[in-house]
Amino acid sequence: MTRRRHFTLGEIFAVPLLLAIVTIVGLVAALLGDGWLDTLSWAGLAIPALVIPWALIRRRA
Repeated sequence: MTRRRHFTLGEIFAVPLLLAIVTIVGLVAALLGDGWLDTLSWAGLAIPALVIPWALIRRRA
């Protein structure tokens, strides 16, 4: 019989907090300007959009 490991609040919310920060940076970059900020906004909004489906697929496998 295996025992389940208990996670701390920091371990549970670290990745969702990181994704929220990346999303906010992407949204602010999209509002502020052009040029390299466009690239930053695309990356900041694409990363969470790619990570969430990847995590769901990985969890079901």
